[in-house]
Amino acid sequence: MLPVEVVARDYLAGTTATSIWPMYRDGGRLLYGIRFADGLRKNEKLPTTILTPTTKGGAGAHDAPISAREVIDQGLLTVPQWEEISSLALALFARGREIAAKRGLILVDTKYEFGLDDEGKITLADEIHTPDSSRWWRSESYPERFQRGEDPETLDKDFLRRWIVARCDPYAEPIPTIPGETLVDFALRYIALYETITGDRFVPPPPQPSAAQRIRDNVRRYLGR
Repeated sequence: MLPVEVVARDYLAGTTATSIWPMYRDGGRLLYGIRFADGLRKNEKLPTTILTPTTKGGAGAHDAPISAREVIDQGLLTVPQWEEISSLALALFARGREIAAKRGLILVDTKYEFGLDDEGKITLADEIHTPDSSRWWRSESYPERFQRGEDPETLDKDFLRRWIVARCDPYAEPIPTIPGETLVDFALRYIALYETITGDRFVPPPPQPSAAQRIRDNVRRYLGR
């Protein structure tokens, strides 16, 4: 795995410490080496797609914001590696945005992680465009909700992030017990996203084998072991 991951962003959004909206809200205007204008609003569409890199936090540590210039200056990536990763991330994001628009969705932002294969080739190394790695909004209701200053209809884990942030500082305090009905609402959003993107009905898998075992079995089959 390469030590830097990138987030492609089209909107001034987010809830975590590395998201651009909280940093902008708190007075930041030079974010990830990118200059932002005054007077922007939460969830506003940016003039152009941007890439915001972060260092990958180790066990128990959080990712840290970094600029593209710092990625190079600190020797985390070479110039050719950064240029290739940037190009791949923007192309992947453009494709995801195109598919989303056809499904009545907005792909707001998404994280990409890369690694090197056995031959040293840069390779996509994690899931992409899932509700864990991306923000997804319903496009039909976005304009009106934005004009009213309301959060968009989300189909991703930001729903749960917002619930937590409204009750504690997750970086410094224990997360309170999440009610069952909140978790059900959370799961239903993931199912709605799956069905909207794929056009298929979500069929829950049987309880056995476990999800962890299914993943192991699938990886073994893929590797031919």
